[in-house]
Amino acid sequence: MLLGTVLLWALNVTVTKYMFEHGWKPLAYGTIRYFVAIALFWAFTYWRERSFRIARDDLWLVGLAALLIFLNQLCFVYGLKLAHASTVALLLGTTPIFIGLISLALRLEHLAGPFWIGAAVTFAGVGLIAAANGSVGASLNGTLLAIATALTWACYSVTIAPLMRRYSPYRISALVLAIGWVPLALVSISQVGDQHFSSFGWKVWLGFGYAVIGPLFLTNILWFTSIDRVGPLRASLFANLQPFVAAIIALVLLSETMTALQVFGGVLIAGGIFLARRPRRVAT
Repeated sequence: MLLGTVLLWALNVTVTKYMFEHGWKPLAYGTIRYFVAIALFWAFTYWRERSFRIARDDLWLVGLAALLIFLNQLCFVYGLKLAHASTVALLLGTTPIFIGLISLALRLEHLAGPFWIGAAVTFAGVGLIAAANGSVGASLNGTLLAIATALTWACYSVTIAPLMRRYSPYRISALVLAIGWVPLALVSISQVGDQHFSSFGWKVWLGFGYAVIGPLFLTNILWFTSIDRVGPLRASLFANLQPFVAAIIALVLLSETMTALQVFGGVLIAGGIFLARRPRRVAT
């Protein structure tokens, strides 16, 4: 299940880039995709739990998480629109470092020396990828938005952590996705109205179906089920593979190219994550 989740997430980067190259407008794609996925996930969650109830004291956390999901999707779709899929994939590898830094800022963890070494190595890799940006035709704005995608996802992950201790991940995900979809739909109105669906071929519709069912609906079930069976530590080790698998898939299926500088930057990001993932003492 963990390997399947990683592959589904990784392929989504390439599929989304393909959608944008074949007629989908970023916001129209994001809002329609999320609407269909939310409908499926709500049906599954209600069948499983028969309730979406959340305590009043926790509503602000749900709202904050929904806002972060909204911002994350804006950064993701426009980052992929402006930059190469392989570049975005590699930069998503910075997410664990951002989670650590946010946890430190909130005094949730005490971070030892290996984390800081790993963080420095990771951001050196980010710098190399950004420096190589112009030579492969990717936009600097796309690179910055890809980094913002990792940052907003890290903020979201930290935000929902206390909620996950009180509610099932399915209930939290269903609520957060639905609430976060509302502002996404509002800012997408003009693009949805201008979107021409008649020009899409069967490959585009097949990719859209995959993007709904695979990385949004099915992965939620696989991921949370696998965490319950093998624990979050082992699951996170698999999750760290996703950005690098995604970059390889993009290079193969989209025929993208990478410079030596980008490759070295990706290696540094992977090495930094390895160092930062060494056991550290958690505050009690």
